[in-house]
Amino acid sequence: MELETKVEANVQQAVPFFAVSSIEASLRFYIHGLDFKMKYQWTDEGKLRWCWLEIGSAALMLQEFRPGGDHSWVGQGEGKVGLGVSICFQCKDALALYREFRARGIETSRPFVGNHMWVVGLSDPDGYKLFFESPTDTPEESEYSDEG
Repeated sequence: MELETKVEANVQQAVPFFAVSSIEASLRFYIHGLDFKMKYQWTDEGKLRWCWLEIGSAALMLQEFRPGGDHSWVGQGEGKVGLGVSICFQCKDALALYREFRARGIETSRPFVGNHMWVVGLSDPDGYKLFFESPTDTPEESEYSDEG
């Protein structure tokens, strides 16, 4: 008789890691604009270089690399380092976040319904696309109106 062994999943979370051109500008955007909280940080030669940020149960990491020498990073060609990268955050109420972000002066796209979810899109200072999404029964392709 064989005993069935239950194996617990080893992988627990995926955390996006963004190379950023200015950690100060990114922190203003994520902490002051989107209300992320800093959980961990690493200071190198007196400068904050890396941090782990959280909002709810989601997280991401930011790192500003040295401009040259050891531990430097060269972007993928010309332009902003975040071009072509999108992250989707699943939320309880994306429209509430839309209103919060706008009240903090963060530019967002007009929310719309896609794939049965309200979608609020924005870009960070390095061109990373962020989408905050929540389930809805509102018809597909509907757009949110700020006028009640």
